[in-house]
Amino acid sequence: MCGIVGYLGPLDPKEVIITGLKKLEYRGYDSAGVAILHDGKTKQIRALGKLKSLEDKLSSEKFNGRLGIGHTRWATHGAPSERNAHPHQVGDISLVHNGIIENFEEIREELLKQGAKINSDTDSELVAHLICIENKKTKNLLTAVQNILPRLVGAFSIVVFSEDQPEEIVAFKDGPPLVVGILPDQLFVASDVQALLPYTQNFVYLDDREIVHIQKNKFTVFGPKGKAVNKEIVELNWSPELTEKQGYAHYMLKEIYEQPRAVAQALEPHLDVSQFCVKLKKLGFGTTSTQQLESLNSAEDWKKTQEVFKQTERVFIIACGTSYYAAMIGKYLLESLAKIPVEIDIASEFRYRSPVIPKNTLVLTISQSGETADTLAALRLAKSNGATALSLCNVRNSSIDREAHGHLYMNCGPEIGVASTKAFISTLALLNALSVAWGRIKGALTEAQEQEHVKALLAVPSQLEVVLSYDKYFAQAADRLKEFKGFLYMGRGLQYPIAMEGALKLKELAYMHAEGYAAGEMKHGPLALIDDRMAIVMLAPSDQWYEKTISNLEEARARGGHVISIGTGDNEKLKRVSLYYLSLPKSHWTTSMLLSVVPLQLMAYHLADNLGYDVDQPRNLAKSVTVE
Repeated sequence: MCGIVGYLGPLDPKEVIITGLKKLEYRGYDSAGVAILHDGKTKQIRALGKLKSLEDKLSSEKFNGRLGIGHTRWATHGAPSERNAHPHQVGDISLVHNGIIENFEEIREELLKQGAKINSDTDSELVAHLICIENKKTKNLLTAVQNILPRLVGAFSIVVFSEDQPEEIVAFKDGPPLVVGILPDQLFVASDVQALLPYTQNFVYLDDREIVHIQKNKFTVFGPKGKAVNKEIVELNWSPELTEKQGYAHYMLKEIYEQPRAVAQALEPHLDVSQFCVKLKKLGFGTTSTQQLESLNSAEDWKKTQEVFKQTERVFIIACGTSYYAAMIGKYLLESLAKIPVEIDIASEFRYRSPVIPKNTLVLTISQSGETADTLAALRLAKSNGATALSLCNVRNSSIDREAHGHLYMNCGPEIGVASTKAFISTLALLNALSVAWGRIKGALTEAQEQEHVKALLAVPSQLEVVLSYDKYFAQAADRLKEFKGFLYMGRGLQYPIAMEGALKLKELAYMHAEGYAAGEMKHGPLALIDDRMAIVMLAPSDQWYEKTISNLEEARARGGHVISIGTGDNEKLKRVSLYYLSLPKSHWTTSMLLSVVPLQLMAYHLADNLGYDVDQPRNLAKSVTVE
C-alpha cells in the first residue's frame, strides 16, 4: 500500500526521500508529501496525484537539515486530497503511516473532547495527536511512542520525528513491513528495501510491536516490553540495477521477458542435474534466523525435510489473488504426484471460517511480498492450531518468511509491476518441484518418473523463450481485440487456474470484462454470455483433458463466439476453428501451464498499452496488500 521513506544523515534529505519514493511507486498511491527539518523548523510539502506534482512543488525548495520523512498515500480513511496527504504535522510532531488504525473513531472522539483541532479525515493524524500530547509531557519522543503504542489497534507502520529532538527518528510497526537501512554515518527507514538499495544493502527488519530509535549514527530496537533487543543485520545482494527497466517500455514487459531466467533461478537450488532428481535445499524446518538458514548442513536439512513430509497427512495451501491460482495448481500437482490430500483457501476466507486443522497438517502460504496481511493472519492461525508452516515467498526476511517453520524462495528478483508475472511463474515451477520431491518421499513416484519430471522442468526456460515470440503478435492484434465486449477464458485441469489468472490479468490491466471458467462449466451458465462480440480464450494443449476441451470449444463457437486458442504444435483443427491460434512447444502435462500463461500475460499487456493505460500501476491496485 503506502510507501514510506525516512532519512537521517549528511545527504540532502529531499533527494534521498524522493529517490526512495520513486522506487515505491509500484505500490499504488494517490498523493505524496515530505516533511524535512530546515534550520530547526519543519517544512511540510504535500501534493495530490503522482510524484511529479510533488517534485514540481519541491523544485525551488532548499533544505539545510539532515532529517526528513516522505510518503506516498493510498487512501483508506478520507478521500484522496492534499489535506489528507502525509506527512501529518501536529505541533512539533511530523508523522507518516501505512495501514489502518481500527479504533480510530474511539480515539477521534476522545481527542475532540480534549479540544484537539483535527485537520484531516485520516486515522493517521490521530496518532500524531496522541504522540504530540505524550511528547509534551515526557519531553522524550521514544517514551511518547512507547506510551501510546498500546492504544493502537489495527495494522500499521509509522515513522515520526519531533522538531525539539532534531537528531532522532522513531519508527514502529504492527503488520505492514518496515526496514532500517544502515551505513556508518547515516540511517534510513522505509516500507520496502527497494527504496534504499541505491544507498545500502544492509538492513534490519522490524518485527511486530518493535520500535526502532534512530539517533545520529546509531540505532536501538526495543521489543514489545520495552527492552532493547539484538537484531540481525541482513546483507541483501540485490543491485539497484535490477530494479531498472533496462530499455523496456514498462517494468511489466521487462518482467515477462525475465521469466525464462526466473524459472531457472527458482529451480536451480533444488534440481540435481547429474541425477535428474529433486532435493529441496535449505527449507530450514526448525531454524529461527536467516543466519541459521544459510549455515545449514544440506544433508541434515534434507533429512529433516523428508521427516516433515513423511509425517504430513494433509496440506492446506493458502494465498490471495494470483497466488491463489498458483495454489489451485499446487493442489492438482500434489494430489496427482504425491497422493496427499490438499485443501486450498483464499486467505481472507480461511481466517474467518473456523477451519478444522487436523493433526499432522502442513500449511503452505504463498505470497510474493511475504507481507500480505490476510495470508500472514492465516499463517498465524494455522500455527496456533498446531500446523507446520511452510512459506513460499520472493522476499527473504519478510513477515511471512520469518514466521514460517520452513522456507521456499521464488528467487526471481524484484518485481516492480503491480500485476505479477515472473513471481507467479516462479511459484508454479517451485510447486512442481515440491510435488515431485514429495511424491518420491511418499513412494508415489518411481525414480524413473522423477527423472522424467525433472527433465521436463529443465526444458521450461528454453521453451519459454519460444513462447515470448508472441509479443509482436499481440501488439499487432490489440487493435482488433479491444473491440470485443468481453473475454471468457476457459481450460480444464491445470489450465483452469491459468484461465482464471489470464482473466484476472485483463481485468487488472485493461479494465475489461473477463471471466475464467472450468471449460466443463460452460453449459452451466457462461454459454448465455456468448455472442459475436464475445471472445473465447480456450487453453487446449495436448494433454489428458484435450478431447473434452475441444468439445467445449465447439459449443462456444456454435454460439457465435470468436475463439483465441492456445494449443500444442501445428494443430490444424484448432487453427480451423479459431480466429487466432497460438502454438506452444510440446511439453509435459505438468509443465504446460508454465508456457500457456505467457501469451495471456502478453495479451493483457498489449491490450492495456494500446488503450493507453498505465500497465505498471493499474488504478486502485497496490503491489503489496498489507491491510485487510
